[in-house]
Amino acid sequence: MSTRHEILSDFYSQIDEDARLQKSRHGQLEYLVTMNYIRRFAAKHSKVLEIGAGTGRYSIALAKEGMDVTAVELVESNLAILRKNSKGIENIKSYQGDATNLEFLGDSSFDVTLVFGPLYHLYESEDVHKAIDEAIRVTKPGGVILFAFISVFAIMYADYFSSNWVYGQRENFTEDYKVKHFKEQVFTGYDIVEFEKLFEDKPIEWITTAGTDGCLELLDANPDFAISDEDFPVFVEWYLAFSEKRELLGNTNHLLYICRKQLL
Repeated sequence: MSTRHEILSDFYSQIDEDARLQKSRHGQLEYLVTMNYIRRFAAKHSKVLEIGAGTGRYSIALAKEGMDVTAVELVESNLAILRKNSKGIENIKSYQGDATNLEFLGDSSFDVTLVFGPLYHLYESEDVHKAIDEAIRVTKPGGVILFAFISVFAIMYADYFSSNWVYGQRENFTEDYKVKHFKEQVFTGYDIVEFEKLFEDKPIEWITTAGTDGCLELLDANPDFAISDEDFPVFVEWYLAFSEKRELLGNTNHLLYICRKQLL
């Protein structure tokens, strides 16, 4: 059986993760909306930690805005691109590390913590809670944590609506329609309420849950739904106005659970 690290290293070695947030409308929307939420809580000179930093799209952008950024990434190929692209930027540090064990980072060290990839790829309940607890531990009391996750329903619509629905349903749901999580999925999706319940009894205060890319991943596959360069900025502003509406969250692929670490 391959380890989680091996599965992810193999997957990310075959895709252009560095271009993911640029080459499609849903990627562009995800980036712009996510940056909007980060800027609501992180100011210039904030100490920011990104866990699961990928190739550094967010970390590098935030460092260029003057924030003191620490980036942690598990996959070697992603980390190599991050380090190449951040060369010469003094206020960014990068480490290879696993979200479930950040022992090299001190308690209460960061104003804002971003967990933007790990919970796509953690399947065992123990590991999921380790990652959440580690993010909380390293964040300062009163600091804000943004956890990214994926809707299982959006996975079904985006990946299986046009073909292989039966396979996708068996992959993501039990026979009685409970959500399944196992490492061979590569990406695991959540019911919105299911994900929010992970934080019960954690020392945090929930701020909001927001979508970041709507249903654009499904629509991007159909040229009839292309958004023009003129319309796209207007659409982004419209989407931001409704990104937290509960009735829309299940249709968005990527989401943010945003919370504040309780004061001591």
